[in-house]
Amino acid sequence: LWFTERNGAPEVELRAPDGTCLSIVVPASAGYEAFIGYDDKRGWLYFTGSPNPTESVLHRVKAGAAPERVNTDESGPALQSAVMSKDGQLLAVATTTLRYMPRVTVWRADGTRMGEVPSVAQEPPLAVSTELRKVGPGEGFHAAWLRPRGFQKGKKYPVVVEVYGGPHHLEVKHSLREDLLTQWIADHGFIVVKADNRGTPRRGRAWERAIKHDLGGVTLDDQVTALRALAAEVPEMDLSRVGILGWSYGGYMAALALMRYPEVFKAGVAGAPVTEWRDYDTHYTERYMGLPQEREDAYRRASVLTHAKNLSGALLLVHGTADDNVYFFHTLKLSDALFREGKPHGLLPLSDFTHMVADPLVTERLQQRVVDHLRDALRP
Repeated sequence: LWFTERNGAPEVELRAPDGTCLSIVVPASAGYEAFIGYDDKRGWLYFTGSPNPTESVLHRVKAGAAPERVNTDESGPALQSAVMSKDGQLLAVATTTLRYMPRVTVWRADGTRMGEVPSVAQEPPLAVSTELRKVGPGEGFHAAWLRPRGFQKGKKYPVVVEVYGGPHHLEVKHSLREDLLTQWIADHGFIVVKADNRGTPRRGRAWERAIKHDLGGVTLDDQVTALRALAAEVPEMDLSRVGILGWSYGGYMAALALMRYPEVFKAGVAGAPVTEWRDYDTHYTERYMGLPQEREDAYRRASVLTHAKNLSGALLLVHGTADDNVYFFHTLKLSDALFREGKPHGLLPLSDFTHMVADPLVTERLQQRVVDHLRDALRP
């Protein structure tokens, strides 16, 4: 079994020991995401995926046949992952949707349901208002918007863009769990918007490679295009009061947004941002940007430090001082550059935290600070 993108999107081929391609088992049209297992006894290959990147469900396929969705109690849009037993006879399938939190069911390979694994997780006390749409010109962008409790049709609301925008991650998904905090933010009186730009996964090779040598270009341009396209369909979005927040790559995007698009974004929260790509310490950067000594202009354009003089709006920088992924000095360098340019900004260091904030109390204080910052900056 051989994974390839030679035809423009992920496929799985069956190959002979000498490398000869015998057949395409999973075609590009299936939206392949992850390999689950192979049932030697029956000849089924199990995988998750969907032509629609906002969902991913369990499929099985035999060479020469079309993939079919596996019956797992859920026939609508969902996010699924699965684990197969070594003998290929049992599957444990985790399923979540916008209606319910993850549930794990166990199935025999013949389709017999064995039962549900009991969960001790607390059910969330709020329902999410997530609505998914495809907006914008051409291929379009998958986007989502969430409305606050007590939403009034026809009333204008400030907008918060929740962004990631980097490789290997999607924001717009059929997942209740991932929108709980987003709904909490919306309930403070915002319409919260998400969109997946070029460079994100599961929309083909060309879409994903559009960020080559340009990490901060098409990504941010697409976010603005998607925002405006969604606002054309949701008149309650007040585009004169737009904020943006993100963490890690999303923090990079949030900081850069206030510098490259000051006419769009009036406030931002940049958490653990990569501010200078020469300082990111793994091969991740070179994979997309090339070598610094060969792409000096590309690295200069992609650096937030290059654009510090253009900051407009209320920017809050947040970073764990013990971050072992995006080092704290990324934020220190940006704060220093903004200080030298005479650009006021906020700085919230999280003492002794790494790239993620695991302490419940600090998380609560942090999220309240984020909401307060956005609310103050986006008042009418």
